[in-house]
Parts: sequence; structure tokens; C-alpha cells
Amino acid sequence: MKNITISQLRKELSGKSEKELTDEIINLFKKIPQVKEYYTVAFSAEGEEYVLEKYKDIITHEFFPKRGYGKARLSVAKKAISDFKKISDKPHLIVDIMLHYVEEGVNYTAQYGDINEPFYNSMEKMFEDALEIAKKHNELSQFQELCEELVSEACQGWGFQDGLNCIYDEFYDNSTAKK
Repeated sequence: MKNITISQLRKELSGKSEKELTDEIINLFKKIPQVKEYYTVAFSAEGEEYVLEKYKDIITHEFFPKRGYGKARLSVAKKAISDFKKISDKPHLIVDIMLHYVEEGVNYTAQYGDINEPFYNSMEKMFEDALEIAKKHNELSQFQELCEELVSEACQGWGFQDGLNCIYDEFYDNSTAKK
């Protein structure tokens, strides 16, 4: 059996009463954690921060678990970002979590030393993507200080610091980041 389409869903839902629709949403809220998170972000300012911190913790755990050494599985950390994007469409929160990924990557290299080129490429790509979103929504100034810190604290391995600095310079006219 194939999945139903949006038009089929609309047809089914159009025959329901307001109470039946409300009950359906409440049922989804109870059964599916992502639906609960979606409505938590949508309807509560404190909920935004709570859910954002949950996903940031997933990223942090990949690099710095409470016990043992971080595995730095970039796919797991990126999935947390992807999952968060499904819950929130607020650009400043999306940029925040993306820069958190880069920040943990910078901290990881400071803690464990030089990693590998794909690791640094992933960090640079995420940095650039985050700044693209911030620029699109006129929020670059909100993240400038953090971006400067990320550039200045990045290691030299595989030209990582230079790469971040070049990206920074593309988005901020008067670069004060460490060169």
C-alpha cells in the first residue's frame, strides 16, 4: 500500500468535525515526540529554548559525552540539525544550532588535535550554510561575535582556520577575525 497524498488527506480531514480534528492532533501530540516538540516550539518561547538545547545536547554528546571520548560522528550531529529544522523554521534558531555544530568541531580539534580533511570540510560547509541563512534573514550581526570567536579559536590543520576566515570575510565586510 502506498502513502496517501496531501489531497487525499485533505479530503479525509474535511469530513471531520472541529472536535474530531482537535482529538486527532492531541493523539499525534501524545504518540509522536516530534509533533510534541513542534508544538512546543510553535506555541512557547521557553519551549523554543528547551527543544533547541535538547538538539544541541545531541551534537555536544557526539563530540564530548559525559563519559569516555567523543566519537565525532558527523552524521549523527548533522541529523540532529536536520531533525531540528523539521521542528522549527525560525532562522535564528537554525543558525544557532548550525554554529553550535561548528563550535563543537572547533573545540574537538582543540581537545584532540588535528583530525582529517573531510571533518574540516564539513565544519566549513556548515559555517558557510549558517551564514547564508543569517544573511538571507538579515541576522548576520546577531552572530558576528560568535563567528569571530570560532575563526580565532580554530586550529590550523588542513587550513581550517584560513577556510573559516575566508568564509567569514565573505559575509562580514570589516573582518576583525584573527588572520
